[in-house]
Amino acid sequence: MTDHPPCRACGAPLTLTLVDLGLSPLANSYVPLDQSTTQDARYPLHARVCQSCWLAQVEDAVPAEQIFSADYAYFSSFSESWLAHCRRYAEAMTDRLDLGPRSLVIEIASNDGYLLQYFVERGIPVLGVEPSAGVAEAAIARGVPTEVDFFGEALARRLKSEGQRPDLICSANVLAHVPDINDFVAGVAVLLEANAIYTVEFPHLLNLIEKVQFDTIYHEHYSYLSLLAVEILFARHGLRVFDVEQIPTHGGSLRVFACRSEADHPEGPGLAKVRAQESAAKLDEAAGYQGFAPRCEDLRDGLLAYLQAAKSEGRRVAAYGAAAKGNTLLNYAGIGPDLIAYCVDRNPAKQSTLLPGSRIPVHPPEMLQSCRPDDLLILPWNIRDEVTRQEAALAEKGTRFVTAVPRIAFG
Repeated sequence: MTDHPPCRACGAPLTLTLVDLGLSPLANSYVPLDQSTTQDARYPLHARVCQSCWLAQVEDAVPAEQIFSADYAYFSSFSESWLAHCRRYAEAMTDRLDLGPRSLVIEIASNDGYLLQYFVERGIPVLGVEPSAGVAEAAIARGVPTEVDFFGEALARRLKSEGQRPDLICSANVLAHVPDINDFVAGVAVLLEANAIYTVEFPHLLNLIEKVQFDTIYHEHYSYLSLLAVEILFARHGLRVFDVEQIPTHGGSLRVFACRSEADHPEGPGLAKVRAQESAAKLDEAAGYQGFAPRCEDLRDGLLAYLQAAKSEGRRVAAYGAAAKGNTLLNYAGIGPDLIAYCVDRNPAKQSTLLPGSRIPVHPPEMLQSCRPDDLLILPWNIRDEVTRQEAALAEKGTRFVTAVPRIAFG
């Protein structure tokens, strides 16, 4: 017997810890007000790194079906900056691949149609694949055909047998959410033919480590991806990475371009650049991952010191954004309503609930005007600029904007 779980990608024992965040509830398991007296189920949140294929990951503490259920509360269309990013992507890929009425774009984990709507606007046929029925219904309502199912090799073979021949397969921030990552990539390989391409976006593990973005670790994120790990994974399934773009979303992400190994796409300059960055950071050695946990502890302690000082000074602190990353941060630090009075979020599905674990109440953004905080802690720090722009009137009245990652910052 061993205490080391196997790597989900290659099966090697996971002996190297990135960080152990203890027991935490599911980050998107918002608590209905009528269940306020129930106890949150908590599960181990321990991130490890495979020293064989270098995939960083957490254990499958909860089945994906339990997480991405019909009432899954994440809707991509509530972030203006994310929608602008998606529109730019659709424009760029339409031009790059000369997409038109005879093309097909398939998006895996298409959510509420946030991305595919921009291809639909251009008259390009699309198909979304989305396991959460609630958000899939929103996509269908806006004219985005959607398969309500988990993507994998079996679904890919069915789609192919039905004549689906995509020119472009895309997915953003989904590869990390897949427990059976080999089945997922095998499905992509089934659907890709000739020179068709697959683009996948994911937060870059290098940024997670360098910028102490440990709050992006939660049970719904099974894997934490580097270019190194993705190249090894894709090669196992007959796919080849031929280009990489570094993009600013989610605190610094990669957009990887892949094709079948025999396709004739030449390597782009971004590939060598990112390979060199990861090599310099020693992501192919244990040393690249050691020492991360103490930096997480320092960030936690700094956040608690700030909140306790604010409380002693009589300052009311509210939070903006009932984001999953915020829930990881709050639970790791043991923060509750005694330190943060309330949270606001634009997503109606999250309003009139309590944050999991911390049990901080969630209200519409209008609460900020009727109960103005002295400090507003922006939990989804990746949209800080968007929030400060939307809530500029608060700053004019004296509210300070605060972020906690990678350290406490005001302004």
